Amino acid sequence: MKTKNALIIFTRNPELGKCKTRLAVTIGDKSALDIYKFLLQHTAKVSANVTADRFVFYSEKVRENDLWEEAVFNKKVQNGDDLGIRMQHAFTEIFEMGYENAIIIGSDLYDITSEDINKAFSKLNTHDFVLGPAKDGGYYLLGMKMVKEEIFSAKNWGTDTVLKATLEDLKEESVAQLDEKNDIDYFADIKDVEAFQQFLPAHLDNKFI
Repeated sequence: MKTKNALIIFTRNPELGKCKTRLAVTIGDKSALDIYKFLLQHTAKVSANVTADRFVFYSEKVRENDLWEEAVFNKKVQNGDDLGIRMQHAFTEIFEMGYENAIIIGSDLYDITSEDINKAFSKLNTHDFVLGPAKDGGYYLLGMKMVKEEIFSAKNWGTDTVLKATLEDLKEESVAQLDEKNDIDYFADIKDVEAFQQFLPAHLDNKFI
């Protein structure tokens, strides 16, 4: 343990047909996988510059010699039947290791920066919780100084009700919010972003006439 801060990164093992499935409906499984790998690389680069110890929680199994370098990232496996349970277990494990502040992010946000995450850790100096609202009604970042079980249960994960329900759970707590950002779930989220054009089928990229 090098710092009092721990960054948890939830990632899905990149396999054809098993990631970015809502995006794949429009652009196909191969392009969706390529985009997810690109987002993983972006997340790894951003996370490497955060002032915290970094933990990658794989969806299925730990992979060695992948883009998550062992010298930079500690590797673990998610545990639980739904997203809420898996997040709660991850936070609990981190706090049991002695960390004072913990933040979780996913791996599908192109807009996130190292500065955003460092700012979130700074917010935990004066607040007990921090949230990064997503434009789709969820959140892209959740940070805390203690586990509050309510925020991990009774949620319709992946819907536009998650942020509102979470804030309701935290209405008696000290909560900071970051700037709203857009995560990558559907074709509309990437169709006008230059960085993703290289991965799109020819009939969908913005150079097609």
